[in-house]
Amino acid sequence: MFVPNKFQLTDQKLLEQFIAHNRFGVMITTDLNATHLPFMCEADENGDLCLFAHMARANPHWKNSEGSRALVVFTGPHAYISPTWYANRPAVPTWNYTAVHCYGKISLLDENDTQQSMDQLVSLYEPQLLANEQVMPEEYQQRLRKAVVGFKLVIDNIQGKEKLGQHRTTEDQLGVHTALQQSSNPVAQLLAEYMLKRNLGIGDKQSS
Repeated sequence: MFVPNKFQLTDQKLLEQFIAHNRFGVMITTDLNATHLPFMCEADENGDLCLFAHMARANPHWKNSEGSRALVVFTGPHAYISPTWYANRPAVPTWNYTAVHCYGKISLLDENDTQQSMDQLVSLYEPQLLANEQVMPEEYQQRLRKAVVGFKLVIDNIQGKEKLGQHRTTEDQLGVHTALQQSSNPVAQLLAEYMLKRNLGIGDKQSS
């Protein structure tokens, strides 16, 4: 990913938080196969930061993935930026966005580790579901486990990008952030919230 210095996100804690808040990513392997999946990001037994996920066994993507290198892309808030929002002219439209790219090698999980990974994912969103025998009887779960393949990607390179107009003048930043806040597009509003939380691209609203 092309990341100019002014847009780099390098803080490890913030990178992990970004993935936790935008965990539905796309995994791309060297054969250019791609699969969209929810991921867990945590350290493995060796202390290495990893991504954990599972896919349908019917998906051929996993069959040649063992030991192969892959890229997982996570995308955060993003929005169209109109040049009419800037105080300074001339100007052109652009797109502001946030993204994290994770690179590493894939290894397949055994059935127990796959189940643990799946349970952790469910626990994040609906923990009471794991004990609900009416909705997910154990026998039914065991049958479905055979239809999925779990894997982990050991991250050896991670890149973060926050292209939020933070390089523009104070007046331009104010115009963009105000327009995003007032937008009827909920994703644009999320971008404005992200910018405020990160104190980037918001002009004299910044604390420093």
